[in-house]
Amino acid sequence: MLHLENMRPWEKVITVIKRHWIVYVILWIYFFIWIIISISVYLILWTTVLSNLTNIVFWLFFSVFLYIEWLNHELDMYVVTNNRVIWIDQISFLNRNVSECNLWQVQEVNSKTSGLFANILNYWTLSIQTAWNVTTLKMDFCPDSMQAARKLLNVVDDYRDKQNIKWPIENK
Repeated sequence: MLHLENMRPWEKVITVIKRHWIVYVILWIYFFIWIIISISVYLILWTTVLSNLTNIVFWLFFSVFLYIEWLNHELDMYVVTNNRVIWIDQISFLNRNVSECNLWQVQEVNSKTSGLFANILNYWTLSIQTAWNVTTLKMDFCPDSMQAARKLLNVVDDYRDKQNIKWPIENK
């Protein structure tokens, strides 16, 4: 179970939404392309010291690239508690954007799909529109984002019911 440092004593994590497993398949595709490039460089330069050194340098840089790409996808997540939504966006290595908003600030939750593989493998784009300075929290490659959007909207509705927060139309 995930526990955040700045959680209030009564606050609990309801759900954590991470990226779809397809991003790891994409990383494997990068890996196999890099193997083909590495073998090609080795065959072109043959067994000289230069080819071995070039291959080692290529693999060093590629392994760092692969690790950073994996980290960027692994650390992107929505954390939904019974009080707020926290969006952790790993932009690049050592560059992270953490945004949070209270549940009463959530205006709408959208899920959008495009493409054959996205429909077959059920990964979509999930976006949360807020009444806040960062207006849209957007996650690509979200697994089953339609279900996640419904769950998030149910949490928001439950929160508003408990807090007795009325919609602007109901106040009239």
